[in-house]
Amino acid sequence: MLVRNHSFVTEFVIIGFPGLQPEFYGLASAVLLIVYCCTLIGNLAVLILFATPNILHKPMYIIILNLVVSDVLLSTTTLPKIIARYWFQAGAISFIGCFLQMYLVHYFGSVTSFLLLIMALDRYVAICFPLRYPMIIKNSTIHILNATAWIVAKACPLMMVIRAYPLPYCDSNTILQCFCDHISITKLACTDRAPYSFPAFVTAMVVLLGPLVFIIFSYCSIIVAVVRIASPQGRLKTLSTCSGQLIIIALYYLPRCFIYLASNIGIRFSTDLHIVIIMSYSLLPPMINPLIYCFKTKDMKQTLMKKFKKSTAP
Repeated sequence: MLVRNHSFVTEFVIIGFPGLQPEFYGLASAVLLIVYCCTLIGNLAVLILFATPNILHKPMYIIILNLVVSDVLLSTTTLPKIIARYWFQAGAISFIGCFLQMYLVHYFGSVTSFLLLIMALDRYVAICFPLRYPMIIKNSTIHILNATAWIVAKACPLMMVIRAYPLPYCDSNTILQCFCDHISITKLACTDRAPYSFPAFVTAMVVLLGPLVFIIFSYCSIIVAVVRIASPQGRLKTLSTCSGQLIIIALYYLPRCFIYLASNIGIRFSTDLHIVIIMSYSLLPPMINPLIYCFKTKDMKQTLMKKFKKSTAP
């Protein structure tokens, strides 16, 4: 099907929360702007910490650096447009721009999933094979794995866009979502979307559940290794090195798995609640993660405290 013959839609309109009354548009845009500013400030602070001390130039912190970049890019891809929609009533987005946003949203989500897998691999080797860790997990190895994550993550979102772009969009152009994603766009197609939605669902499950299976395996192995440690202090110290990563992983995976499972076993939510859940797992982790990085990782916490003491010293 050719777009020029079957698609009469030249732009889409992002509605955001359909149940939100106009008198609350200003409040919604202010809240979203605060979230965006906090995300930028928090992640910029982490980038500044990385720019100075060599103590942070270690495999785990290199992974965190990549997560920071992915989080900032995802927030920048999604938040400015929905803020403009509520602040300036500028919800329109071009046909091509919408598909570009769709690609970037799914791309950065895929990158984060693969980076969390690498993070779990780092902790797995560090705790289960501590003597081999320096030989297996080197900075060069992590750089290669991170680069692979950024490259491999391109495939699935690109496939989604290639299959969704040629569909005939000849009716409604209103997107009941805060950004363009595959489900929201393909729902507007004037054709049976089943042949397109199922492969996209399978792809999402591979990207989501593939890394999650290894993450679960790695942390189960870590728990077994920790139980074998004789000293209670040693067990607590070892587990503390994983606490921050577990929080980050839970923030990313638990809400996503809940939404995917609920939608496929027949649990239905109101449109607004569904959008709230999606926005919470898409945008809150990038805002919260810098706090986890700084207060749940020893080296970053020490570096932050040293910088704070220097800045407050007379």
